[in-house]
Amino acid sequence: MMKPVMSRAISQRIEPLLRLPWRRNFSASSRQYELGDIESLPSRLIPSYQESNENDLLSLQWPTPLRNVFVVKKDCAPEVTESLIEFISHTASTYPNIAVILEPKVAEEIHSSLPFPVYSAPLDRLSPALHKKVDLSVTLGGDGTILHASSLFATCVNVPPMLSFSMGTLGFLGEWKFAEYKRAFREVYMSGAGVGDRASVLGNPQSSSAEEQLEGTTGWSSVRGKSMGVNRGARILMRNRLKVGLFAPDGNPVGVDKCSEPSQGVGSEGLYVMNELLLHRGKEPHLAIVDVYVGGRFLTEAVADGIIISTPTGSTAYSLSSGGSIVHPLVPAVLLTPICARSLSFRPLVLPASTSITLRLSEKNRGRELEVSIDGVNMTQGMTAGMEARVWNEEMRHGKNEWQGGVPCVMRRIMGGEAHDSEAHDGWVGGLNGLLKFNYPFGE
Repeated sequence: MMKPVMSRAISQRIEPLLRLPWRRNFSASSRQYELGDIESLPSRLIPSYQESNENDLLSLQWPTPLRNVFVVKKDCAPEVTESLIEFISHTASTYPNIAVILEPKVAEEIHSSLPFPVYSAPLDRLSPALHKKVDLSVTLGGDGTILHASSLFATCVNVPPMLSFSMGTLGFLGEWKFAEYKRAFREVYMSGAGVGDRASVLGNPQSSSAEEQLEGTTGWSSVRGKSMGVNRGARILMRNRLKVGLFAPDGNPVGVDKCSEPSQGVGSEGLYVMNELLLHRGKEPHLAIVDVYVGGRFLTEAVADGIIISTPTGSTAYSLSSGGSIVHPLVPAVLLTPICARSLSFRPLVLPASTSITLRLSEKNRGRELEVSIDGVNMTQGMTAGMEARVWNEEMRHGKNEWQGGVPCVMRRIMGGEAHDSEAHDGWVGGLNGLLKFNYPFGE
């Protein structure tokens, strides 16, 4: 029986990968040719975000068609794996210039089921490689999957836009239903395609210029349908993050070499968190004693099970369960929430986003150390007496239409001619009512 002939395009992408030393970590069968290294992909594209007078959301604008898509799925969920294969099969067949990036475990699991290559990297260099290559992140799962994807960019200033499909237990942060994935991805992909020469074929696929025919079947011109126009980019909610650093009693930064996720570690530059920083007494029987400083000034000596510092995005997580306020993600704020404080007068605080907060573990502590958790991931090194956790806000807006930082989340566009100014609030309000059962009536 004759062997199938590999296309020149696929051959050119795969041939250099045969010499990579790390390929031996994967399957030794013929299917190994379909598992490539991220480093072989082109460098990432940095999109711009245009402000609008109609609402508080931003408009996504790609300089050229995106190429590298990182897809993250929920663990231990066979139905999500099936949806993942369906999604990337559609993406690869409909958008020929797209390369799909997966985490190594997922890539090893499914690459033999695909007729095209997917890309990955070993865990020890996955996060830095993602920072240089990923144009767009797609998550299939719940809020935990979104936080995990965000944690892979915890040391990255420019986080790629994130398109999230709700397929988890709660899904408060996930805007889209998986059934909408074709529409959702096309909306993101076409953001930035104007009505000029690169996209004129979209309006009339049957009449194209000679120049457009030379482009082949890649880029915006390969997608049939009407152009969205320069003002019809995908809607982006920029979720702010907090920058966290740990410091020894002498003021020197403390590095954490190992933690629950290889992508995370607190060094001299700190790292960004999307949800919250948590200090907790853990298994210690004694309450924690923490000196709290706000804006460089001493606020209080907190005696409690722990302290939470969260973003507005994290206000509906552990902070809410501990009695904290619910804060809309567009409100520039930082939340300081005690966990089971001994003093009944220590109430949760909502502070301006520009406020710096320092938590110092007091020498009065009877326990050995406090546990430190960042976005739900426990750090292997806790805080001992005299150590500090310092938190700063992340500056995102640097001028009109100049945005850098934050986590750009793709929001679901309201259909049917509803008011434009409600787009920034519709999903959030619906989440409070439908998922968190906000003020749910008795007997229903």
